Amino acid sequence: MLAIKRIHHIAIIASDYAASKQFYCDILGFTLLAEVYREARDSWKADLGLNGQYVIELFSFPFPPARPSRPEACGLRHLAFAVDDIQAAVGVLQDKGVTCEPVRTDEFTGKRFTFFSDPDGLPLELYQS
Repeated sequence: MLAIKRIHHIAIIASDYAASKQFYCDILGFTLLAEVYREARDSWKADLGLNGQYVIELFSFPFPPARPSRPEACGLRHLAFAVDDIQAAVGVLQDKGVTCEPVRTDEFTGKRFTFFSDPDGLPLELYQS
């Protein structure tokens, strides 16, 4: 059996690296752990952490093609972040100009959740744990 311990990181390619870095750090609260410009690829790479743990690799590449989010397409559907208080989290996002869908209740778990998007339209979810 493969002994996977946990998800190590999630990689995201941004069309506007600076805007996405600002969104993930200043709005969502990730910490910039490291950042490097890779000249051979004309690409920035940032390592973003959450609560001291490395979670997201944020990349820039020249002219990346759009990846459809709507209608839902095959592949990664969305990223979900756990929060203790969904209403408070939605309020923080709305205060920062981020539009959230109405909060719903998961019919299987009874937990509350909502969706919003990053600057490239990547679907993100807040899930009350």
